[in-house]
Order: sequence, then C-alpha cells, then structure tokens
Amino acid sequence: MTQTTLETTTVAAGLPQVSHPRNPGMALDMDWVMGAQANTSAIERRCATLPGRRTVKKEYQAAWLARAISCIDLTTLAGDDTPGRVKRLCAKAMQPVRADLLEAIGLPDLTTGAVCVYHEMVPVAVEALAGSGIPVAAVSTGFPAGLSPYPLRVKEIEESVKAGAEEIDIVISRRHVLTGNWQALYDEMKEFRAACGEAHVKAILATGELGTLRNVARASLVCMMAGADFIKTSTGKESVNATLPVSLVMIRAIRAYQQATGIRIGYKPAGGISKAKDSLVYLSLMKEELGDRWLRPDLFRFGASSLLGDIERQLEHHVTGAYSASWRHAMA
Repeated sequence: MTQTTLETTTVAAGLPQVSHPRNPGMALDMDWVMGAQANTSAIERRCATLPGRRTVKKEYQAAWLARAISCIDLTTLAGDDTPGRVKRLCAKAMQPVRADLLEAIGLPDLTTGAVCVYHEMVPVAVEALAGSGIPVAAVSTGFPAGLSPYPLRVKEIEESVKAGAEEIDIVISRRHVLTGNWQALYDEMKEFRAACGEAHVKAILATGELGTLRNVARASLVCMMAGADFIKTSTGKESVNATLPVSLVMIRAIRAYQQATGIRIGYKPAGGISKAKDSLVYLSLMKEELGDRWLRPDLFRFGASSLLGDIERQLEHHVTGAYSASWRHAMA
C-alpha cells in the first residue's frame, strides 16, 4: 500500500478502516481536461461483460454483501421527513441487519457507512448517532437542482458543518458543464470545498443531465482538481441515475488522478441501485479497475437505502435457508 507513513488504522463499521490524505486539489489543467475522451462503444462493451460473469456464492457472497452494507449511505431525502423517521433510520444504520444474522456471519458490530439527510435533519441525526462512529452526511447547495442563489448555497454548506455534518454532498451547476465553462465549475467546486472545512465533500455530477460520457469524464477531473474528496453520479432525483458506463468513466478518471497526483478520490454511485446482485457488480467493477483499497467506506459508498433491505433478505437466506418477506425489512 502506498503512502503508508501518512495512513492510520482505526476501527469503524465492524471493519478495519484506513484514513488517508485528503485531496488538496491542484491548479486547473485545461490541457488534461480537454484531452479527456470517452469511447462509448468500448465502454459499453466492457460494462456488458460484468453482470454475467462476476458472481460469488455462499459464504463469499455473504462477505461481499456485508462489505456492501458497510459502504451504504443510508438516506432519507423526502419532503415529509420527520425527526421520528430520521431517528428510526439512524437506528437502522447502527444495526442494519437483525442481530442474530450478524452474529451468524461473524460481524456483530457491522454498521452502514453514513446517514444522509437534508440540512434541517442534521441535528436530529447527529444526536441519534452520537457515540456510534457513523458520520452524518448532508445534501447541500440547493439540492437537487443546484439553482438557489449562489451565496445561499455556500452558506448552506457552512450551516450544515456547524450543525455537525461530517460529510457534505454538493451538487454542481450543470450549466457549466453543458456550456464548457470549466473555469467556472472549478471555481465553484473550490469554494464549496473551502466552505466544508474539515468535512469531506462529495461532488454530485448529476451525470444523467450532462449529455455525454466525455462531459462526465471532464467534469470528474475538474471537480477532483478543485479538491473534491468524492465524486458521485447523481442526486437520485434525475430520470437517469447511476449506470455502469458512467461509473466506468468516473472511476477511470479517479485512477488517472491518483496516478498523476498520488491522491485517492472516493466514488459514490447513487440512484437506481436496489438489488443485492447489483451491489456485487459495482463492487467487482471497483476491485477490477481500482483495486481492493477502494472497497472500503472511506473510498466507496452506495447512495441507496432500498438496497439494504434486499441485502438483508439475502443474508437471512444464507443463514437460515429461507427468504423473508420484504416488508419485514423496513428502513424507517
């Protein structure tokens, strides 16, 4: 493992975790950005091979599914969210699977990677998760459209950090990508990162609205150059959210950035990932393209909540040999 002198090992989510140097960003390199391309047909061929040939069974599948749970940002982003719902979601994050099932697979302390809420619910989540080691993530900057007045977007970040959020999921201004105004995107992302302070920032690209895979590649590079700790596909509110082709483009941009700078950037596919088998495909893609180091929650997250219910059903089947009804695995 590189950069071992800068890394420390702690324990969280029932798994050994590693902290690594944050992304300090770099000057905007327009030659690199404009040189980024995406061979759509080759990308689609590569992704088409994944679901059919990547499969694990029995105890190996259970282990991979447990890893997927540790990487979930358990999320509620509804207009009718209440403190009670958020508290129930936090309880689920602290015990994502029935206790006897966790004991059976040897991971009694397994938790999700984070709980993600709107700013208004940050204090409730922080209080509910106190002492658990599970961070609270807040969506910000006029989520999901990112079209509120710019000073308010920056202020929203600052207020969420002040309220206790340790991670901030920001949305970029899609128009900067669609008009090719990469300097404006860089400046915006850099100011958002500065407003986050010590809180880690996930840059949501809203890839379903960026038009082309080439735009996705370039936007990924610009956000990383401006200091993003994670790049994330979607808000979950677009008509098209996380897909394998988009994911391949983004994680190859992460690989290129790491090779050029030595800094690891996290990745978060969000929206549309609801089945346990889908999580295995994404994990295998991460392993093949970036390696085992990106299979930990400090560098990989799923933006999904319904996913947890299906994984819990699969783990129950692994332990007991029987599937339970989905209604028995409510999130909140």
